[in-house]
Amino acid sequence: MKSNLLKYERELYKNKITLIAGVDEAGRGPLVGPVVAAAVILPKNYKLEGLNDSKQLSEKKREEFYHILKNEALSIGVGIVSAKIIDEINILEASRQAMYIALNNLDITPEYILSDAMSLNDIDIPSRPIIHGDALSLSIAAASVIAKVTRDHIMYDMDKAHPEYNLRKHKGYPTKEHLALIEKYGIFEEYRKTFKPIKKILEVKEYEKI
Repeated sequence: MKSNLLKYERELYKNKITLIAGVDEAGRGPLVGPVVAAAVILPKNYKLEGLNDSKQLSEKKREEFYHILKNEALSIGVGIVSAKIIDEINILEASRQAMYIALNNLDITPEYILSDAMSLNDIDIPSRPIIHGDALSLSIAAASVIAKVTRDHIMYDMDKAHPEYNLRKHKGYPTKEHLALIEKYGIFEEYRKTFKPIKKILEVKEYEKI
């Protein structure tokens, strides 16, 4: 574990603040499915060798850490915001809403919040957004793993319902293969209709109807 991953937490420990919630989201970029946020409160001076930003970990390692954190974190909250709401309020606001839901789903009230780059002003708890926080704070790294694995599991279920899109592989991101499959099969309800590639396909299909 990088020794500086508890830097922000240790600054708070000095002020007798130990119930620190790390908050992060997963799924801003995909064309389909929800955005998922997690809030995680770790024990003071928690150690988990190798825990880092979920994007730097293999799928197998994320799953392993997910189960460890489920057992060892003091509290975990998850927030899920659907594609329909993403289309209504935009992905940035949907990500923020998911974070608020995750925080509200904690069964311990945190004394302080560390978030991955997101300002969280609509909550009555002091907070600090940290750019690249998932690689700089252990609490945020833990939240990034919980959010990512939770979303992946949602995509596995969606893959079972719509196997022709190969969602298990690309998790809804706009890969070349995914875009080709959308062209072939069209979209289903959980697609984000305001996202550029989907919007473009829908506009073409509307034009073809004329």
